Amino acid sequence: MMIGIGIIIGIIVIILFINISPQFGGKPTEEQKAIYAASKNYKDEKFVNTNEVQLDMSLKDMGKSLVGYFKSNPNTIPKENLAVEKIDSLNIATYKGKSRLIWFGHSTFLMQIDNKNILIDPMLGEVPAPHPMLGSKRFSKELPIQIEKIPEIDAVLISHDHYDHLDYGSIKKLKNKVKMFYTPLGVGVHLQEWGIEKERIVELDWWQETELDGIRFICTPAQHFSGRGLTDRTKTLWSSWVIKSSTDNIFFSGDSGYADHFKEIGNTYGPFDFAMIECGQYNEMWPDIHMFPEETVQAGLDVKAKKIMPIHWGAFKLAMHTWTDPIERVTKKATELNANIIVPKIGTSIFLDEDTKVEEEWWNLMD
Repeated sequence: MMIGIGIIIGIIVIILFINISPQFGGKPTEEQKAIYAASKNYKDEKFVNTNEVQLDMSLKDMGKSLVGYFKSNPNTIPKENLAVEKIDSLNIATYKGKSRLIWFGHSTFLMQIDNKNILIDPMLGEVPAPHPMLGSKRFSKELPIQIEKIPEIDAVLISHDHYDHLDYGSIKKLKNKVKMFYTPLGVGVHLQEWGIEKERIVELDWWQETELDGIRFICTPAQHFSGRGLTDRTKTLWSSWVIKSSTDNIFFSGDSGYADHFKEIGNTYGPFDFAMIECGQYNEMWPDIHMFPEETVQAGLDVKAKKIMPIHWGAFKLAMHTWTDPIERVTKKATELNANIIVPKIGTSIFLDEDTKVEEEWWNLMD
């Protein structure tokens, strides 16, 4: 009886947490659903991939995944805190030079282009989960700049609503210093729930675009999924992004399995001066929604990128591979295919017009 009561109490606590915690975001209204229904990527009140994609693991694979994640596999996280390059708010606020990017680890970037400050997937929190007990901590104790010291931001681009890309705590701290938010269809519901006016949110379907003072933002396809709770899987759209200025053409993959959309994007909007492409958190149990490192290189070639930067690694443990496996495999494949790959240290300024490759294997200096 006591076990039964404990289970019931546990279920009640989970239900209350999901319904009360703001972390889980908002839900679309019927009016918003009607807007989504105009998208060819929306069927039966859910968003879909272009290709048939397996999203549900078997019970056997789910068990393997849980055991693999929680058991003490060696080197899935660094043995020591990852050191990062620091940058101060004045350096950012007064910068008027050539286009540059600053990587915060995983998929988060600060982009300074045409005198605009743009944040991409600003996950600046410590744990990519709705509660700190539900995930592992960031590999680095510090960020290149504290979130409170980040100066005014002209635009935030969000690729999808998973916790390692859309972080409630980060958005709450950033929202009053951001002019505009750009998201795939549906993600704006979360932002509105967190107090951001709908006038500051632009939602786009795949292949739609908008402009901010001469900078074009094009929402492009990805092969992935979405969801923040137990019942909202694929209720919002996921995407990659193309950023075009008068001088630079940039691609950001978001999260995606390898598929033919990369070639389509390359043929439509390439060649790209710089491409940030997912490389991490992969496993043979979910090959459709995350790329293996070898596919990362091929995707970069597909989009016709002059420079490829592997992302989605170096910050969090979300899979069972060693934390350096992504970068070791992607650099090896890039050498084989003669692809121009760069692997900057977290916090280092990346200048698009510089021919910078892998200056040092900084990840090997950490363990």
